[in-house]
Amino acid sequence: MDTGVITSYIPIFAKAFLLTLKIGWIGVALAFVTGIAGAFTLYFKIPLLSAAVKCYVELFRNTPLLVQLFFIYYGLPVLGFKISAEVCGAVGLGLLGGSYMTESIRSGLDAVPKIQMESAASLGLSRSQTFMSVILPQAFTISVPGLVANVIFLLKETSVFSAISLMDLMFTAKDLIGLYYNTTESLFLLVLFYIAMLLPVSFAGSVIEKKMRSKMFGGRDDGI
Repeated sequence: MDTGVITSYIPIFAKAFLLTLKIGWIGVALAFVTGIAGAFTLYFKIPLLSAAVKCYVELFRNTPLLVQLFFIYYGLPVLGFKISAEVCGAVGLGLLGGSYMTESIRSGLDAVPKIQMESAASLGLSRSQTFMSVILPQAFTISVPGLVANVIFLLKETSVFSAISLMDLMFTAKDLIGLYYNTTESLFLLVLFYIAMLLPVSFAGSVIEKKMRSKMFGGRDDGI
């Protein structure tokens, strides 16, 4: 492994890293918004919209991101809607992630015992107060591990952005390997930068989960 090559490649990978990070987190933000809207729609069983959300979840969870990106980037222009590669990546990631976030949040909401709603009503809380103060905090705590796993999954899925000519980390590694054949050095930096992107998310997720559980269970953190 040539350390000189690695040193010269770091600025190139750093630029790709920032682009990957920007598009990845925009996609994650879109996924959260979509997931919250979808989960609430399913939880409250809103007529017609619930069926539409179920179709959306099944469609995007059962098709690869690469296929979705191809449809958005190459298919929509045929219909008169042309978007940039960056927008395509963020939207595609947001739609895919939204389907997973919807299920994670919905499962968290459904896991809260229904008797708690009855108990809250007996104390004089309105339905909205019960949802915001009793149901939602517990549902979020339950959903945290799944949400963090989804965020990590989505950030890893940015590796397919190279298929739509985005100069992300994967595109940069493939390009440098093809041009200069420094395979070991390129792959080493690729792994290093992906770890730098994903490890903080995993660590932050663990911290948030522990704090939420400690707050929810009055200081207990026994894995319940």
